Amino acid sequence: MKATTLNYKFSLFVIGILYFVFGFVTWLNGTLIPFLKIACELSDFLAYFVTFAFYISYFVMALPSSFILEKTGFKNGIAIGLFVMAIGSALFIPASYERSYILFLIGLFILGTGLSLMQTAVNPYVTILGPIESAAKRISIMGICNKFAGIIAPLLLATLLFSGTEHIVAAIETNSSPELRNNMLDTLALQLINPYIVMTIILVLLGFLILRTHLPEIDKDESTEEKSRKSIWQFPYMWIGVIALFFYVGVEVIAADTVILYGKSLGVPVESAKYFTSLTLVSMVIGYFIGVAIIPKVVSQRKALIACAVLGIILVLCALIVPADSYFTFSFIDIATFKPIEMLIPYTVFFIALLGLANSLVWPAIWPLALDGVGSHAKKVSAFLIMAIAGGALIPLVYGRLADTIGTQKAYWIAIPCYVVILFFAVYGYKIGKSEK
Repeated sequence: MKATTLNYKFSLFVIGILYFVFGFVTWLNGTLIPFLKIACELSDFLAYFVTFAFYISYFVMALPSSFILEKTGFKNGIAIGLFVMAIGSALFIPASYERSYILFLIGLFILGTGLSLMQTAVNPYVTILGPIESAAKRISIMGICNKFAGIIAPLLLATLLFSGTEHIVAAIETNSSPELRNNMLDTLALQLINPYIVMTIILVLLGFLILRTHLPEIDKDESTEEKSRKSIWQFPYMWIGVIALFFYVGVEVIAADTVILYGKSLGVPVESAKYFTSLTLVSMVIGYFIGVAIIPKVVSQRKALIACAVLGIILVLCALIVPADSYFTFSFIDIATFKPIEMLIPYTVFFIALLGLANSLVWPAIWPLALDGVGSHAKKVSAFLIMAIAGGALIPLVYGRLADTIGTQKAYWIAIPCYVVILFFAVYGYKIGKSEK
C-alpha cells in the first residue's frame, strides 16, 4: 500500500530524526578510539577493537533483527532498538568507573545491536517508500541527517573529553610512577560518565516517543521477477551488492575513525586532530547534497557509484604519495564552542578526510541496486545487507595491524581493493543474474 503524501512526508521526517540518532551514536567512535587508547593503554591494533565490537554486532544481529521485525512490526522494532541502545550506553558508566576496556566493548556491542535492529527496518523502508529510481536521492537526504549528527557528535565529545584535560594527557604520557599514572588514567576515564548518562536518557525518551508515533507499514508488491524466484539465493547481483557494501563500510570507517590517530601519529596535537573526523563527515555531507541535486535527473545512481569508486582510488593514492610532513593552514569556527580555530593539516590527512566525498553516495546507490527486483524478499535481503556492515568491524582491524607494522600512512593501501570491489559492482556486478527489463 502506498503512503499518502502527508504520511510520506511525516514518515521521512521521523526517519530523518532516526538517521540523526544513528549518526550521533556511530560517529562517536572516532573520538572514543584515541581516548580509550590513552585511558586503557592500548596499541593501535587493540584500540580499533572499538570499531570491531560496534560493527560486528550488525553481522551477529541482522538476521535475528529481521525475525524480530516480522513479529513486532516496523514501529515497535525501532522502539525496541532504541531501548537496547540505551542499555549499551548505560554500560559505559560502570565501564568508566572500572576503566574496563572489556566493559566498554560490551557496551559498544549492545549499542550496535540496537542500531542493527533499527537499520534493518529503516533502510529498506526508505528505499521502497517511493520510486526505486530516486531511492538514492531519498537515502542521500537521510545521509545528510546522519552525517550532520556525525559532524557534531565527535566535536562535542572531544570537547568534553579533551578540553581541560590536556595536562592530564601530557602527564600520563611522561609520568613513570605506576600509582600516579593509574590515578590520572582513572580521572581521565571518568570524563565519559556524564555524556553517556545524557545519551541514555535521550535514547529512552526517543523510544517512548516512537511508540506514540504513527508510521505506516509499506509492503513491497511481489514483482514478476520475484514470483519466479522463491529463494534469495537466486539473486546473484544482490549477493555481490552485499560484498560491495562490506568493503564500503570498511573503507568508510577507516576514513572517519582512523584519521584522528593518523594525525596524531604525524605529530598533530590532539586539540587539532580531534576535528579530523568531523572534517571527513563534512565532505560526506557535501557529497550527499550533490547526490540530492543530481540523482536521478542528471546522472543515474549507478553512474554516481562509479564516480565515487574512481574518486576514492584517486584520493587514497594521493594520500599515500604526498609527503607526510607537508602541511597547510585551515581556519574555521568550532561549532561546539563557537570559537575561531586555526590549525595546520597535513595534506595526506586532508586527502583521507576527502574520502568522505568519495564515500557519500556509495551506500545510497548500493541499496537500491541490490534491492531492485527482489520483491517481497526485501526484508531478508535487507538483513544480509545490514550484516555487511561487519566490514566496519574487520577492515579497520587490518588497517590497525598494518599501522603497527608498516606505518600509519602506508597502511591506507588497504582502501584500494575496497574501492575496486565497489567499482566492479557498479560497472558489472549489479546486473549479474538480473532479468532484462
